[in-house]
Amino acid sequence: MPSSHPLDLAGLRVLPLEQRSSLTRVEDILVPIDRVPAPVVPPVDGWIRAAADGIRAARARDAQVILMYGAHLLRNGAALLLTDLMERGWITHLATNGAGTIHDWEYAWLGRSTESVEKNVATGTFGTWDETGRNIHLALMAGALQGLGYGASLGQFILDDGCTLPDPDQLRTLLSGFAGDPLGGAVADLLSAMRRHGLAPGRHVVGHRWKHASLLAQARRLGVPVTVHPGIGYDIISCHPMFDGAVIGRAAGDDFRRFAGAVDGLDGGVVLSVGSAIMAPQVFEKSLSCVHNLRFQAGRPAVSGHSIHVVDLQDGGNWDWSKGEPPKTNPAYYLRFCKSFSRMGGAMQYLQCDNLAFVQHLHRALVAA
Repeated sequence: MPSSHPLDLAGLRVLPLEQRSSLTRVEDILVPIDRVPAPVVPPVDGWIRAAADGIRAARARDAQVILMYGAHLLRNGAALLLTDLMERGWITHLATNGAGTIHDWEYAWLGRSTESVEKNVATGTFGTWDETGRNIHLALMAGALQGLGYGASLGQFILDDGCTLPDPDQLRTLLSGFAGDPLGGAVADLLSAMRRHGLAPGRHVVGHRWKHASLLAQARRLGVPVTVHPGIGYDIISCHPMFDGAVIGRAAGDDFRRFAGAVDGLDGGVVLSVGSAIMAPQVFEKSLSCVHNLRFQAGRPAVSGHSIHVVDLQDGGNWDWSKGEPPKTNPAYYLRFCKSFSRMGGAMQYLQCDNLAFVQHLHRALVAA
């Protein structure tokens, strides 16, 4: 048997983010809220109007409207449109994956994001960008001391243009008083990181010139919860000497609980899953199960009256999902982003549509009301 051993990531050589050849720029991608959207064809236009009607009804009864999105929605320039929908009260909760936050932070700090996976993996430089891995970890560690999850921590870091780290002696004193307290782990992780990576106590200034392009920052400013649901090893912040699965897991675990709390308010509400074929269905089904488990113990009914609108470019297996799920002999059965949501109790509609076009038309339908 060949021998194997853990890779020592402390030896990774990281590079300044400005040296990366970034493929997208804020100035090129950000879509103004008054830009006329490309037309959509029936029945997509009818599905979008139905989604808008459902959102109006949900907000009239103070039910949740949850947007779960993948990184491409941000890369396609939807930040201003979604910020406007949050400002108007149409969206009450955002949920994204790790990649969604990485592009978000890079746009806010550098104004550019996205790299060639193929070229940079071949040279061993994919994801090895110092500022991205360093500052996201800084944000999560500093936010944990305030009881913040992943989304809130990074959003606050962008809004505040950095964070303040306590003195190590203060952290040691805190740690001695946190025996058995979950916050103890956050204190220990920060203390260890400060020692191993030479992080000085005091103010760490990280200016963000493009805050308007950050959904995390704008949601934090508006008081709209953002939860982040990453995988360990999924994202480029794994390619950094500061990579710490405990830090990421603690922040993401907090966000999972917060997301499940939003699902508990979903009766009569709406879920929009836009460009998230894996994270959205997987996280939603576990959250709903947790909600039902606790509800049934308390004698409460299952979540009901909600609608789910799934948007992606794939053809949905050429199956009419309004009729239920296909048999196992049909390839469409294995489309997780449709199948899982079709089992979640609400009325599920699959929309084969470009995600930016969907948001543009949804914005127009809601704002015109």
